Amino acid sequence: VRLDKDRKSSEIQTGRKRERETEREELQTCSVVSRTPKRRLMDTTEPEQTLVEVADSRNWLELPRDVTLMILMKLGTFEILETAQFVCKFWYNLCKDPSIWRLIKMQNLDEPELEEKHRKMLCNAVDRSSGGLISLDIEGFGSDQLISYVADRSNELKHLRLACCYSISADALIEALSKLSELEELELTLCPFSAEKTKSIICCCPFLKTFKLNEQGSRSPHLACDDEAVAIADSMHELRHLQLIGNSMTNEGLKAILDNCPHLQSLDLRACFHVDLVGDLGKRCAQQIKTFRHPYDATDDYSFLTTDYDSDFDEIYADEYDGMDFLSDDEYYEFSDDDALSSEDYF
Repeated sequence: VRLDKDRKSSEIQTGRKRERETEREELQTCSVVSRTPKRRLMDTTEPEQTLVEVADSRNWLELPRDVTLMILMKLGTFEILETAQFVCKFWYNLCKDPSIWRLIKMQNLDEPELEEKHRKMLCNAVDRSSGGLISLDIEGFGSDQLISYVADRSNELKHLRLACCYSISADALIEALSKLSELEELELTLCPFSAEKTKSIICCCPFLKTFKLNEQGSRSPHLACDDEAVAIADSMHELRHLQLIGNSMTNEGLKAILDNCPHLQSLDLRACFHVDLVGDLGKRCAQQIKTFRHPYDATDDYSFLTTDYDSDFDEIYADEYDGMDFLSDDEYYEFSDDDALSSEDYF
């Protein structure tokens, strides 16, 4: 009987000991769990969703209208007109919102067969702006009718950039500029206007804050000319920023600008090879202009050629070619053994 009682007492003590150990382990586990970040408590038995799966599971139609508009504003003109507006009816209506069309940027890179399509798309974008267009950037296409269409429907336009727009005449641009009374910034890059027409354009924009007239520079002395620089000095007294990459002006033109543009803060004279900044003129530019780019500064941030290599080549090697004899076409074919070939053999 005693043995049975002792055995039962021992079992009871052993059981209580196990219970205390179990409770201690549970307390330790709870303590660890309380200190563990929530992300570690996720059920790891199921595979985690990838970012793509999470994105696919979102309903874009549930986004607030303002948020969706901000997303669409990040797209370019082509992306909106050719893709985004056809996603759904809701997006189609949003793509007509004038706030999306305050800034329009369109480029046609070496695709002349698409020029007419680009013109129609630009007119469509201008119509959607409902007169609220603020900034227009056109590169590689355009016409007189197009620039006139824009000017008639964009009274609030402040920034205009035309680059390589060879089909827009100076007269059409001058007429358009006369209608853009709010214009503050004008950029003309590689536009084939004569010096006289360029002077006329400059004279009709006296209140510009920023003017960019970029060409291909040349080192040929006989091409040096101060007409454009003098026109800027005479007409644009409110300028803050002036960029004249590749301009043919000399020191005299630069002096005229410094004398007559008192508010000028930045001046870019890269590839202006007829300007010599050695001496007092260079010191004056450093003192008077806050941000100054020298004629031989790097042009890595500029997308176009800054030098007319053909004119430089002609100037450098003209004397060497003067004494050379060249065969005429008739003399060449008499000398050549291939004179029997016709044009059809080459195509």
